[in-house]
Amino acid sequence: MYFDFLLTIALSQQLAPVHLYNNKKNGIIVDVEITKNIETAQLVLCDADFTKISNVAAITSGTHDITRRIPEIQELTRPALLQLCVDGKSVGTPIWIQPLLSREIPIVEEAIRPNGETKYTKIIDWENEAKEDGFETPIISGWRVYKSQDAIFETSKGEIHVRLRPDAAPNTAWNFMKLVNGGFYNNTVFHRIVPMTSKGQPFVIQGGDPTGTGSGGPGYWLPIENSNLPHDFGVLSMARASDPDSAGSQFFFCLSREGTARLDGQYCSFGTTISGGEVIKSIATAQLANPSLGTPQNPPLVNSIELVDAPPILICVPNRVPREDALYNQ
Repeated sequence: MYFDFLLTIALSQQLAPVHLYNNKKNGIIVDVEITKNIETAQLVLCDADFTKISNVAAITSGTHDITRRIPEIQELTRPALLQLCVDGKSVGTPIWIQPLLSREIPIVEEAIRPNGETKYTKIIDWENEAKEDGFETPIISGWRVYKSQDAIFETSKGEIHVRLRPDAAPNTAWNFMKLVNGGFYNNTVFHRIVPMTSKGQPFVIQGGDPTGTGSGGPGYWLPIENSNLPHDFGVLSMARASDPDSAGSQFFFCLSREGTARLDGQYCSFGTTISGGEVIKSIATAQLANPSLGTPQNPPLVNSIELVDAPPILICVPNRVPREDALYNQ
C-alpha cells in the first residue's frame, strides 16, 4: 500500500512538452505538474553524460517557456536532457531537447580497400550546409522536444536493453523510434552475422530488414549524421550501402572495439547496450549457411522492439547526476 502511495505521488509529478516541435520565436512550452505541499521544484539541464550544463531553475506547476527559465538552451548544439526535481530528488522521465540544426554534410572520396581491388566511398570530412549560404555557424531553427526512452529488443535468444543516444545522432535515433512505434521491426530476423573479421576480430550482427534478404528497408533513405559515439561492443549503428545516405531501417550491433573501430566516422552509431550483452554474443554464434556472406542457417528472430520510458536522473544537486541504473554510468 505504501509503495502504491509513493508511485501515485511520482506519477502526479511530471514534466511534459506541449509540442513536439518548437520554433525559436515561440520558445519551448512545457507542462509541469507537481503535488501540493512541495517545498521546492526545479528543472536541471544535463548533457548526455548526465553532467549539469545549466543553473538549477525554480519551477511551479503550470505551463512555462523553459527557454526563459534556462537560457543555456538557446546555445545548445547537441541534444540535452531536462529533468524535473522535487525537494532535491528527481521525479519522472527526463525529456530530450534537440536543437534543429542545419545539416552536417559528408565530404567523400573514392578509396581502395586493403585487398587493393575493391573501391568504396570514404567519408573524409564534414561541412555544414549553412556555410554555402554564407553563415559561419550552423543555423538553429528551433527544437524537437520529447521524453527520453530506451529500446527493449525481444529476440529468440533473449532480451537486449538499449539506451538510445540522440545526443550522438538525433535524427537517426528519432527515425529508429518512429519505426519501432510503427511495428516495423516485429517478426524480423538477424539476416547477417559476421562473428569474425578476416583478422579474427569479432565484428557485427545485423538486422532490421523485413524481407530478410539484406536489400529491404522503409522505402526511403536516411541522411547520415556525424555521430561521435565510438563503435564498441554492444553499440547499435545503422547499416548502409556504399552511399553514405543510403541507410533506412537496417541496424547492426558491434561485437568488439577491435573489429569495429574502423567504422567510426563512416557509419552512424546511435545506441548503447545497457543489458543483454550475453544475448548479442549468443546471436553471433548462430550456424552460418554461407559464411562468406554471413547468412545464418536458422536466422535468430527479433520478435519485437518496444520503447520504454527511461529512468530519471536521480540527484539534481551535485554537478554529476547518476542515473537510476548503474549501467548508465558506463
